[in-house]
Amino acid sequence: MATIAKPLKQLVRRYSTASRQALLDHSPNWLRKSLGPTASYLDLMFVDHGIFRLFYLNKHRLGAKAWRAAQPAPHNFAGFKRLGIKTIVNLRGERMSGSYWLEVAACKRLGLAFENCVLRSRAAPSLGELRGARALLERVEYPILIHCKSGADRAGLMSVLYMHLVEGQTIEQAAKQLSFRFGHFKQADTGVLDHFFACYIEFNKQTPMAFFDWVENVYDPAEVLGTFRANGVASRIVNDILRRE
Repeated sequence: MATIAKPLKQLVRRYSTASRQALLDHSPNWLRKSLGPTASYLDLMFVDHGIFRLFYLNKHRLGAKAWRAAQPAPHNFAGFKRLGIKTIVNLRGERMSGSYWLEVAACKRLGLAFENCVLRSRAAPSLGELRGARALLERVEYPILIHCKSGADRAGLMSVLYMHLVEGQTIEQAAKQLSFRFGHFKQADTGVLDHFFACYIEFNKQTPMAFFDWVENVYDPAEVLGTFRANGVASRIVNDILRRE
């Protein structure tokens, strides 16, 4: 499998850039219809590491109104619809990527609402990200599926916010969504997300305050990032071996 995947990955990478899209845009309709989905699917499988998610999608139920998962493949969306899911929330944002194009097409075909809500996995969340996530959770049609690439870090962050804002859990309870159970490494640079919530929990012990009141009036992303220290070995595992975003 490895000897086949490596050259395929190198081949597909050539077509996963803007030049690939330009080539498709200037191709005859019959050729574009033929090569476009194929190139996108190869991109999903070998550039975006979707081949591993065929075996494990890291899918978990959050409550009556939400699920979390890794990046789905086209065939997964029909299963989500059968579960009653109404809205797909993509935490990776719009990308020049086969996985994104196939996801948008699948949602349109199945009548699923589709939302982009960009979050980061290696930075203290910005005020804009937190406000945007809260606004989305207030307006989307439920049930929803939340996903990032691996379903571990950004999906964990959004799941904490969902469990707190929608399910009514305390931040201490909701923070369990950032866990090794979901593939999240607290010791790696992705652990800045745990540190962010830990800073609120510690402040709240001394000065009780609602989470978003703290976010709006006390929270300093630069200070939180500056007081976090990642383990180099754990970060190399997450970044170089697991190839997380």
